Amino acid sequence: MTNITRWNPVNEFEDLINRYNRYFGLARGNGEREGKDLFSRSDWAPAVDIRETPEAFRIEAELPGMSKDDVKVTVQDGVLSIRGERKQEEETNDSKHHRVERIYGSFLRRFTLPENVDENSIRANFKDGILSLTLTKAEPAEPKAIEVDVQ
Repeated sequence: MTNITRWNPVNEFEDLINRYNRYFGLARGNGEREGKDLFSRSDWAPAVDIRETPEAFRIEAELPGMSKDDVKVTVQDGVLSIRGERKQEEETNDSKHHRVERIYGSFLRRFTLPENVDENSIRANFKDGILSLTLTKAEPAEPKAIEVDVQ
C-alpha cells in the first residue's frame, strides 16, 4: 500500500517565511516572539523537558549532533542558562544538498529557578545528545522572627 501526500506549495512558503523571521528575530504572525523564555535572539532553541521529584528538578535538553564541548551551562542571579552552537558540516565538491531541514547556529535557553533550588548543587551530564541537569532542592528557610520594640 502506498501513501500519497498531496504537495502544498503554501506550506513551503510558510516555512520560508518562518525561517526568515527566525533569522532576523522578528515576531511571529500571532504577535508573539518565538520562545517566551528566550531573552535574546537565537537561531534555534533545543526542545526541553522539565520534571520535578520531591528531591530535585530535572531538565533534559535535546542536543543531537553536539558534544559537551559545544554547550555551556551557567547560573547567575537565580537564572539557569544553557548556551551553545550546532555547527553545519563543511560542504565538499563531491556532494550536493537536496534538502536541509536541520537548524544550525547558536542557541540560548534561560530558566528562572524556583527559590527552593540549591544553586551550588546543580549537576550536569551529557550522553547521546541529551543534556541532563539535576537541580537539587534546598531545605526551605525558616522565617526568622524579629523583635520589635515599641517606644
